[in-house]
Amino acid sequence: QVQLVESGGGLVQAGGSLRLSCAASGRTFSIYGMGWFRQAPGKERAFVARITWMGGRTYYSDSVKGRFTISRDNAKHTVYLQMNSLKPEDTAVYYCAATRSTGWEYDYWGQGTQVTVSS
Repeated sequence: QVQLVESGGGLVQAGGSLRLSCAASGRTFSIYGMGWFRQAPGKERAFVARITWMGGRTYYSDSVKGRFTISRDNAKHTVYLQMNSLKPEDTAVYYCAATRSTGWEYDYWGQGTQVTVSS
């Protein structure tokens, strides 16, 4: 089992920045990659970004490309999401997730952290 705990959410004005963290514990050696998702009120959960645990290859949704950066610290078993130039439409609960497979089917999820961007 892998446990994921997110932190770093909060309230920020449009144009501001936040950095989310996701700390993994447990059988972290089984992780192939980790991703960030978000769910806004009344909407389905949407992919934001992902990164491979080894190699650090990244992939972003078009809606955040150029504004968000995903990174990882293998020694700390932690993934980060640096969010810049935030917009009100970025308001959502942000979840991190971990996958054990190259097919990116996520096996583990965190509890989520709220990000609110005011206009």
